[in-house]
Amino acid sequence: MNLAFKIAKRYLFGKKSINAINIITGISVIGISIGAAALILILSVFNGFEDLIRSNFNAFNPEIKITPAKGKYFEIDSDFIQKISSIKGIENYSLVQEEVAYFEYDNNRSVGIIKGVDNNFGKVNNIDTTIIAGEFLLNKNGLNFGVLGSGLASKLGVNTSDQLTPVSIYILKNKIKGPLDQFYKRSEVLPAGKFALQSETDMKYMIVPIELSKYLLGKKNKYSAIEIKTSGETYKVKEELQSKLGNDFVIKNRMEQDAELMKIMNMEKWISYAIVSLTLFLVAFNMIGSLWMIVLDKRRDISILQSMGANKKLIKRIFIYEGLLISGIGLIIGIILALLFYFAQKDFGIIGIPEGFIIDAYPIQLRLLDFMVVMITVFFIGILISILPAYRAGRIPAFLREE
Repeated sequence: MNLAFKIAKRYLFGKKSINAINIITGISVIGISIGAAALILILSVFNGFEDLIRSNFNAFNPEIKITPAKGKYFEIDSDFIQKISSIKGIENYSLVQEEVAYFEYDNNRSVGIIKGVDNNFGKVNNIDTTIIAGEFLLNKNGLNFGVLGSGLASKLGVNTSDQLTPVSIYILKNKIKGPLDQFYKRSEVLPAGKFALQSETDMKYMIVPIELSKYLLGKKNKYSAIEIKTSGETYKVKEELQSKLGNDFVIKNRMEQDAELMKIMNMEKWISYAIVSLTLFLVAFNMIGSLWMIVLDKRRDISILQSMGANKKLIKRIFIYEGLLISGIGLIIGIILALLFYFAQKDFGIIGIPEGFIIDAYPIQLRLLDFMVVMITVFFIGILISILPAYRAGRIPAFLREE
């Protein structure tokens, strides 16, 4: 065993002449334990929310989405469909039209986006899994229905059980001439259901039949996007699509469609981590007091070691190890606390979320990388805090005068 580490371990666990050293050391260990547990749990909660949002977007966003590189719409003819259909790995596709609209329901008004979809839309994604009220229904008995995001439905005060009050949709025309009522096209749908993704999408989207959006937009063969489901080889299909369609189209996989949201979430995650790390660093200052007092308590031992041939580098290493041992003990206890809380939250949901969210308790998910990051952070803080006491120990002379 390394001599410096062996001496450091003896100094930490051995009997000390000043009892306050044990108290301060205990406080340091507790502080590091709580800080380490907090770091792991904060990262785990963000992981949980990230997985939740990804799973919800997986239900709304397609595996691959094709949009025009310029403009809002592009024309789809039989040749274009032939190009798409010839690519191996495409299981299904859905034609989509999106446009800003003005909604009115029972004297409530809001601006949002209509998303006109064809009958394949439900085969391309798992929108059914996000329905929290009513059902996913667009046509029945010659009537048009709409499925609203939960946020938009709340703003309009939509009741999906009321099949008598329609939602009015207004779309501005490109060419505005004549009387006021010719500025827009108007239609109505009955509210069939509400979906929830817990994102900005909930606040603005209404899904409607594509025949209705074609009427409102006046576009029969022009679409804003094609949404594609693959048989599993998403990356390969995306590359082949880009090769065949060229630079006139933007082709994104599911991750790329949510890139901005994921960037924001990661930024929030690591900012929170940095704040807690700074707090842990401040709490760890107790360790300086503990190590400093150990240095004072072991002055005679340090002098004897130097008299026996120990150099200053060895003495400094002893107290660096001392700091690492305190940090290590705190880290182990912190990991145990974090694991206990993790399983309690996972199984029993001890910390709940206010009503209106799609889940009842905070989601939480552990990842090995987070443990590695927390371990590096704690040991780095341990080394940083130990430098000053170690430097002080290295300055103790080999011979002490009797007082």
